[in-house]
Amino acid sequence: MALEIVGEAAVGAVFEKLLEAVVDARNKATQFDSSLKKLENRLTFIKSCILQVEKLNDQLDRPKEEMEKLVRILKDGEKLIRKCSNVSCCNNLMKKWRYASKIDALDDSVLKLFQVDLLSRMEILAIFKSDRFSLISNRGFSHKYENLGSCEASDPPALLVGLDVPLKELKRRLLKDDHHESRIVVSAPGGCGKTTLAKRLCQDKQVKEYFEHIFYVTVSKAFDLIGIINKLYWHNEEQVPVFQNEEDAVNQLELMLKKKLQDGGRILLVLDDVWCGAESVLVKFKFQMQDYKVLVTSRNEFPGFGSTYNLKLLNEEDARNLFCRSAIPQGRTGSSMPTEDLLNKIVRQCKGFPLALEVVGRSLHGQPVEIWKSTLMKLCEGQSIVNYEDEVRNCLQSSLDALCNHKDIILKECFMDLGSFPEDQKIPVTALMDIWADLHKLDEDGVHAISNLHKLRSRNLLNLVLTRNGANENDGWYNDAFVTQHDLLRDLAIYQSNQEPIHKRKRLILDLTGNRLPHWWSNEKQLQLSARLMSISTDEMFSSSWPNMQIPEAKVLILNFNHTQKKYELPEFMKRMDKLKVLMVTNYGFCASELSNFSLLGSLCNLKRMRLEKVSIPTLCNTITELKNLEKLSFVMCHKIGQAFASSTAQIPEILPNLREINIDYCNDLVELPDGFCDLVRLDKLSITNCHKLSALPEEIGKLLNLEVLRIHACTKVSKLPDSIGSLQKLSVLDITGCLRIRNMPKRIGELQSLREFQMRKCRGLRELPSSVTDLVGLERVICDEETAQLWDCFMHLLPNLTLSVPEEVINLNWL
Repeated sequence: MALEIVGEAAVGAVFEKLLEAVVDARNKATQFDSSLKKLENRLTFIKSCILQVEKLNDQLDRPKEEMEKLVRILKDGEKLIRKCSNVSCCNNLMKKWRYASKIDALDDSVLKLFQVDLLSRMEILAIFKSDRFSLISNRGFSHKYENLGSCEASDPPALLVGLDVPLKELKRRLLKDDHHESRIVVSAPGGCGKTTLAKRLCQDKQVKEYFEHIFYVTVSKAFDLIGIINKLYWHNEEQVPVFQNEEDAVNQLELMLKKKLQDGGRILLVLDDVWCGAESVLVKFKFQMQDYKVLVTSRNEFPGFGSTYNLKLLNEEDARNLFCRSAIPQGRTGSSMPTEDLLNKIVRQCKGFPLALEVVGRSLHGQPVEIWKSTLMKLCEGQSIVNYEDEVRNCLQSSLDALCNHKDIILKECFMDLGSFPEDQKIPVTALMDIWADLHKLDEDGVHAISNLHKLRSRNLLNLVLTRNGANENDGWYNDAFVTQHDLLRDLAIYQSNQEPIHKRKRLILDLTGNRLPHWWSNEKQLQLSARLMSISTDEMFSSSWPNMQIPEAKVLILNFNHTQKKYELPEFMKRMDKLKVLMVTNYGFCASELSNFSLLGSLCNLKRMRLEKVSIPTLCNTITELKNLEKLSFVMCHKIGQAFASSTAQIPEILPNLREINIDYCNDLVELPDGFCDLVRLDKLSITNCHKLSALPEEIGKLLNLEVLRIHACTKVSKLPDSIGSLQKLSVLDITGCLRIRNMPKRIGELQSLREFQMRKCRGLRELPSSVTDLVGLERVICDEETAQLWDCFMHLLPNLTLSVPEEVINLNWL
C-alpha cells in the first residue's frame, strides 16, 4: 500500500498540498492561527530541502521506498489540517485543545524529519551522486567519517535578489592573478545573505572554470580544526590520516593542497559562517601558495587574515522584490491584494534587511489585507520586528550572545547602551566616551571606548565614521566622529534591556509619543527604580509636564527631544538623582529651544559631565550657585553662551571650581569667550571648533597654566593667537586647523616647551613662522598641508625630533 501511495504523486506535489492546506486553514480556522503560522513557517523553511532530496532521488534512480516515510507524514499532515479547517469556533474547548496539540505534534514531526532524516539523506545522496562513490566503496565506507558530509556548496535559491553587484565584485577580485588579495572576508550582520552569496559564487560557471578545485566548508560557532581538515581529506578522495595534533593536521593539509596544485588547477577554499574567536583557526589556512585563494563569510571582520568586503543592505527596489517573492502568492490578483502604498510602507519598515523582509513577507503570505494593515500599524507604533518575529530576533541575538563569551563583558554592555539614542540619529563618539567613563569605569581619554567601538564595528554591530581629514586618533579628539546603527540592532538592544521587570532594569529606555506615559509611571504608587542609565526620548507633541519618578541609582541621564516649542523644561525628578554623574540634553528639532529649570542642577552634587546640544541657555548660570564636581562641559550648536555666563551674579570660577575641560562646537553666535573662562585655573583642555563668528582669543588665556590641549579648529574669523600663549608651559597639543585668517604665529610660541603636536592644516593665510620655533625642542609632529610644510623646511635641521605629516586631502560628507 505504501508503494502505491508513493507512486501516486511526487513528493513535491504532496508537500505543496500540505502547505496549501495550512494556508487555507489559517484563513478559516483562526482559533489555531498561532500553531498554523508556526507550521507554515517551518514548511516554507524546509521546502527547498524537500525538493532537492526529491531531485537527487530521481537523478540517482533510488528506490521509491526510501521516500515512503516522508510521503506518509506529509499526507497524514494534510488530512489533519483539512479537519482543523472544519472545526467551528463554537466547538467545545476540549476539542479545540486536542486539535491544537495535534498541529503542534505535526510541527515537531516535520522539524525532526528535517533535522534527522532530510539533512542526512541529502549528504548521503550527494556522496552517491559524486564520481568518488566507487572509490569510497573500494576502500570501505568508514563509519568514522561517513557523517563528514560533502565539501560542495549546495544550490542557492534559483532567484537571487540584490546579490548581482556583490557577486560581480567578488569575481573580479578572485578571478585575477593577484597574490596580494588571495584572502577575502565577506562581512555583514546575520541574515544579510553572506552564505547565499558564497554558494552562488561556488556555482558560478566562470568561477568553476577558473578554479579546478573548490572546497566549501561551514565552520560555525563550535569549530573543530581537525574535523574541518578530516572533511577536506574525505572530500578530496584521500585516505584520512590519523593526525597526532592540530599542527600535524595543518602540515599534512598543506602538503595535500600543494600536491593538488602541482597536478594542475587552482584552489578556492570557502570557509562559511566563521565566528568571532576563530582567528586562530583562520591563521592555519594562510598557506603561502600561488593559485590558492580563501573566501571567508562572517559577521565579523578579520583584518589580520585578509581584505574585507562589506556586504551592504538592500536598496529599495531589491528590498521590494525580495519581500514580494515571500509575501505575494504566485498569480494572485484581485481585491484581496494589498495596495502598492501599503506594500511599500511595510517594505520600508524592514530597512533593507534581507532576513526581516523574508520573514515578514512569509508571515503575510496569502493573508487578508486587514492583517497587512495590522502589521503596518504595529511597526509604525514602535512594535519592532525584533519583538514579534522570533526568527529575526534569534538571528541577531546570536551575534549578541557571542559577546557574552568574549573575555571583555563590557563590550556587550557598550552595545546595549546604544539603544539610549533615538532611531536613525548619529550618535556622537564623544557622548559615548562621557557615558562609558563613569558607567563602565573606562578611561577618561576614551582609549578603551574607541577600542570597544572598533571591536563592535568589526562584528558588524555598528558603523563607526571618522570624518576628519588626516584624523590622528592618538590625540584623543573625536568631535567629528559618530556612530550609526541599523534600526533592528537598536531594537535588539532595547528588547534585551526590557527583559527584566521595570524596577530591576539596568537601563530604562523610554520612547514617548505625545504625553502618553507608561502605566507604571503614571500610577499614583511610584516604583523605586534601580536603573543606572535613564534615557527618555520625546516628540514635538510632548508638553514637558513631567510626573514624579524615583530613580536614585542613576548615574547617566539622557534626555532626547524633538521640539518646535520655544522652551524645554528639565524634569523635577532630577532633584533626587543624587548619584547622577552624566547629563546629556539633545534637541533633534530644526531650531534651538530654550532650556529652563536650571536651578535643579544645583542639587546634583556628583555631576561630573554635562553635554547640551542645540539648545539656548541664556539663564544657565542665573540660579546655579555651584557645580563643585563638574569636570567637563560640552556645548554643541548652543545659543547665547556668552549671555549665560555674563548674567550670573557669581564668578565663573566660583560656579565651576573643578572644571577641567570645555568643548564648544558649532556655536555660531559665539563672538568672544565669556569673561571668567580664563580664570578657570584647573582647565586642562579647551576646544573651540566651527565657531565662525569668534574673532579672537583673549590675551588672558595665558593664565590657564594647566592647559594641555588647545584647539581653535575651523574658526574662520580668528586672525591671530595672543602672545600670552607662550605662558602655557604644559600645553602639549595645539590645533589651529582651518583658521584661514591667521597670517603669523606669536613670537613667544617658542616658549611652549611641552608642545608635542601642532596641527595646522588649511591655514592658507599663514605666511611665515617666527625664528623662535627652533626652541620647540620637544615638538614631535606637525600636521599640515604642502604649502605650510614649506615654511618648516628651513627649520627641520634644528628640530631633529620633528616629523612633518601631510595627509592626503579627502572630501568626506558623511557628517551631513
